[in-house]
Amino acid sequence: MAINLELPRKLNTTIDQAHQAAAEIFRPISRKYDLAEHSYPVELDTLASLYDGLAETGQAGAGADGGRSQEKKAKPEREGANINGGNMQSVMNVIETCWGDVGLTLSMPYQGLGNSAIAAVATDEQLKRFGKVWAAMAITEPSFGSDSAAVTATAKLDGDEYVINGEKIFVTSGSRATHIVVWASVDRSLGRAAIKSFVVPREHPGVEVVRLEHKLGIRVSDTAVIRFENCRIPKENLLGSPEVDTKKGFGGVMQTFDNTRPLVAGMAVGVARAALEELRRILEEAGIEIDYDKPAENQHAAAAEFIRMESDFEAAYLLTIRATWMADNKEPNSLQASMAKAKAGRTVTDVTNKAVELTGTLGYSERLLLEKWARDSKILDIFEGTQQIQQLIIARRVLNKSSAELK
Repeated sequence: MAINLELPRKLNTTIDQAHQAAAEIFRPISRKYDLAEHSYPVELDTLASLYDGLAETGQAGAGADGGRSQEKKAKPEREGANINGGNMQSVMNVIETCWGDVGLTLSMPYQGLGNSAIAAVATDEQLKRFGKVWAAMAITEPSFGSDSAAVTATAKLDGDEYVINGEKIFVTSGSRATHIVVWASVDRSLGRAAIKSFVVPREHPGVEVVRLEHKLGIRVSDTAVIRFENCRIPKENLLGSPEVDTKKGFGGVMQTFDNTRPLVAGMAVGVARAALEELRRILEEAGIEIDYDKPAENQHAAAAEFIRMESDFEAAYLLTIRATWMADNKEPNSLQASMAKAKAGRTVTDVTNKAVELTGTLGYSERLLLEKWARDSKILDIFEGTQQIQQLIIARRVLNKSSAELK
């Protein structure tokens, strides 16, 4: 099956709508909410209502069932036809909205990373129950960062309920989302295979939002520490199968990342594009010509740097589209998802920091959004798996090594 890099026309509505929201809503309030850290952007409520309305007509995905329902509608009429479904629609959406503001994108109701987790592993019955909730995702703990297999939170089955105990940190939208997808072990003696994900209402006995973190970037986004103490939830809230398959490991839970890593790569692509467009404008106003027909060594140094960064941007974009397309077409994409995340995360930090450098005092000041994008970009190279973790995953896949063989 071949990938067609030309986006289908049916996605134009999503792209145009998202870009309009980014340009007319996100950009004008971006600085305001960066300075008013953790203040809820009320402007997003109207936008969320618009998305919800479009979802009812099949024009946009809101909540976890947006992707799943689009995939069902997009079944090919002929064998071997390509699908561009919910994952591609979501990635196109975040590329545009993050061109406006990545923190505001992360603050959008019903668009949380937990929603992608639900879409990835929920049963059809669970999708009916949780398909329209706003879900945050709680993985990281005080004792570990990128090693998701090191989860210490527990979920003990007691009759018809699971009892969850543990503390989660750096939970995006942790104080605003209505539900939290929590990673916990059902039996720590069985290792990583026993790690499952559970849907927990935020306003629920045993759930406490301890504090919000003050951060370098994405300041409008609420990043929470959440404690679970004897939190009892119905056993039906365990996403996917409750069986522990030691041979399979925790691949079912990790399947979440195959959906969310291309999404985060798309976020990075959007921020990088914003910075490149602003840098091009400033260079051209300064009389610096960017000539694609001249060798780099025969051009102004800033123009040569711009061309280098633009080529990295194109590579990041194409890797992101490839990984997303594979997800929609049910092809294993763990390698490609990590490649996209690694390339896009590295590119966006390089592009935004270099843009600040090349524009000097103007770029370093708050007169433009360049310095904000440089701060915001760093998280895109960290969450959903750091640069180092992505390279480790890629190496394992390329060399055909297990996690025990290559650490």
